[in-house]
Amino acid sequence: MTVTTITPSEHTNVPPALRGSSDPNTLHLSYEQVEALGRDLDEVRARVVADLGTKDREYLYSIIRAQRGFEIAGRGLLFFGWFPPAWVAGVGALSVSKILDNMEIGHNVMHGQYDWMREDTYNSREFEWDTVCPADQWKHSHNYMHHTFTNIIGEDRDIGYGILRMARDQKWNPYYLGNLGYATALMLLFEWGVMLHDLEAENIVAGKRKWTDIKGLVKGMWRKASKQVLKDYIVFPALSGPFFLPTLLGNASANLVRNIWTYSIIFCGHFPTGAQTFSADECKDETRGQWYLRQMLGSANITGSSLFHIMSGNLSHQIEHHLFPDIPASRYPTIAKDVQEICEKYGLPYNTGPLHQQLASTWSKIAKLSLPNFMTSDDNDLTVIVEREKSAGVA
Repeated sequence: MTVTTITPSEHTNVPPALRGSSDPNTLHLSYEQVEALGRDLDEVRARVVADLGTKDREYLYSIIRAQRGFEIAGRGLLFFGWFPPAWVAGVGALSVSKILDNMEIGHNVMHGQYDWMREDTYNSREFEWDTVCPADQWKHSHNYMHHTFTNIIGEDRDIGYGILRMARDQKWNPYYLGNLGYATALMLLFEWGVMLHDLEAENIVAGKRKWTDIKGLVKGMWRKASKQVLKDYIVFPALSGPFFLPTLLGNASANLVRNIWTYSIIFCGHFPTGAQTFSADECKDETRGQWYLRQMLGSANITGSSLFHIMSGNLSHQIEHHLFPDIPASRYPTIAKDVQEICEKYGLPYNTGPLHQQLASTWSKIAKLSLPNFMTSDDNDLTVIVEREKSAGVA
């Protein structure tokens, strides 16, 4: 019999009946339990899919109306950018518009969450968003690579984005002493980091990718990025006439706010203490239940108000998003109650906390992983042992 060993958060309250009898810090899940967990989650998904309809369509339309309203208000106010109150208000409104377009609209539409509406405008194959990364390239690196191989070392390039060390199983070298600096740069330039992600820069440096491998990607990036730069840094500033400079600075500031916010939400959903990484061998020939389990142990949520969840694109419910990436994200707050009950049923961790807590945990991990393992300690003390094969005598 083979087993997979995974280590969740040290802050997990596990029912004693589900813990290993010889070690109170060990949780043992049989193959049958994991498959039952998978069926429970499939039932949650089926209930939501069967209920999709008018209220989901109207929710999307309401967010789109709000996003457009904030963009019009923001760009209008920046035309009076020499007046500080108007400039600040314009940057604020435009920032909200860009965040909504990026997270609650673009990210979710391109996941296929609204394909059932049969509308070309909001179909995952047709939609393009207000950021420098081409939609088709993002869908490959994110929808396929990340959501298929979530948190598998060597396969999910979202672990560190090719420049950071975000897991103890990643081999350390002196380059990673700059972890905090690289993370800060990625945060400030996040849309550009996302755009370059599919190039696999580390493989180019290592000589594993040639120009012929990336030529098409570079052309797509140039087309998309040049349009975005033209719009935000030339056309709209020029339209504001004598307010060219404050409009230019306002657009740059709104993009910066969007970058910092998006980076923070995404990193808090993937990298705080308790979010796990896995080896390829652990995940080989996964069943549906085992795939679900990996998503649950590799993700984290952020608590907050309804407005906070909207502004995060409901990626504050990252656990639910990784379980059900193609279900409208506005359903995640309701689904979360069911997922948490399933976690409690099987004694599994449900990693959640307020933004400041998850941010502190994430940046602490970034700092700690800049150092070799012998200089730091592992934060986790609960081991989950998962049987990968049926128990003897079970049909």
